[in-house]
Amino acid sequence: MSALLAALAPLRERPFRLLFLGRTFSGAGDALVPVATTFAVLEIGTATDLGLVLACHWGARVVFLLAGGVWSDRLPRQLVMIAADVVRAIAQAAVAAAFFFDAARVWHLAVAAAALGLAAAFFNPASTGLVQSLVTRERLQEANALLGLTRGASHVAGPAVAGVLVTTVGFGTVFAIDAATFVVSLVCLAAMRLPPELPARQRTSALREALEGLRVMRERRWIVAGLGCDVVVNVALGVLFVLGPVAVAEHHGGARDWGLIMTAASVGGLLGSAVALRVKPIHPLRVAYVLSLATPAMLLALAPPVPVVALMVAAAAMFFAIVTLNTYWTTMQQQHVPPNAISRVDSLAWLGSLVVMPAAMALAGACAAVVGVRAMLVGAAAVSVAAIAGALAVRDLRDLQYAAAAEDPTAPPVAAA
Repeated sequence: MSALLAALAPLRERPFRLLFLGRTFSGAGDALVPVATTFAVLEIGTATDLGLVLACHWGARVVFLLAGGVWSDRLPRQLVMIAADVVRAIAQAAVAAAFFFDAARVWHLAVAAAALGLAAAFFNPASTGLVQSLVTRERLQEANALLGLTRGASHVAGPAVAGVLVTTVGFGTVFAIDAATFVVSLVCLAAMRLPPELPARQRTSALREALEGLRVMRERRWIVAGLGCDVVVNVALGVLFVLGPVAVAEHHGGARDWGLIMTAASVGGLLGSAVALRVKPIHPLRVAYVLSLATPAMLLALAPPVPVVALMVAAAAMFFAIVTLNTYWTTMQQQHVPPNAISRVDSLAWLGSLVVMPAAMALAGACAAVVGVRAMLVGAAAVSVAAIAGALAVRDLRDLQYAAAAEDPTAPPVAAA
């Protein structure tokens, strides 16, 4: 019982409790949207239109992500997040109204998707920085794990709930629910009484501040090594999410079995958050990157492919590793990166990930047509193993530890021997 109470300790701090409540509601709404958007577009448009809507979301997010990091370090992060929630609530309410009045068109969904992507580009880096100021350094991992736990639970149940709502009450109600959850989130943010702001710093151009964030990253070799590995592994994940369904459709039950595999993956992610809530290894990134070998294992499991039950286990292990790595990585950023640069560093990290994965998805099918699906899966697994081994070979990453309570985060950390 005492261990559980310690894991839930961040919730005793009112500002984080409000953030957790708001993120829980908005995450539950977000979990409904992918299914609703997909079938809404297919009902009023075509598969090509669906690709356009998805491209609007991810394109806007990539384009504005660096700006989101810069402005989240410039302005009060609470206000940045409130503004993002306002944009998202208005966008989803407008789509809901269009469906209620039977006037929905594909362009409505495309514009809303772009607005959600833009808002996420500002909200997420600001949230990473805000958590750093809401809880003590010793509780950062528990705070990040709690946020991941609710997100994981939403994504396990969300698609099924969305399917029921779409068939019973319609698309408009689903989008209205999502809009309402953003209103709850912004109300929780507005109710926070935050600690004093960071000391004022000299204001320069946005480009110079972005370059300053890049300099902060370069000074920390563990960040460079980790991001270099993550970029390669995300390329492999792009291959997996395009060619995995192809392999399952060819050798198993198609959409039904792929749905089971992805459900198992969501359960694995939920377990990863639960473990990260309780387990603090001496060298968190060493453990996380060793666990990341589950990604190439999943790629290899798809190559024959193995039976569906085995694929479900492999997918659960892969998402367990991804969520654990994300939790440990975010905690290390919050402990070892200066508070006035954390949002820029976080946005640069996500920018690298989000740029390569869509490109890999776009090219995976064409490359598989030349060399074959199995060769692509095995090749992606091989480069993933090499990237993970390269990251673990960097001592600064391998030996990085939790920061001491009195450590100055403005100085580059020294890896423990």
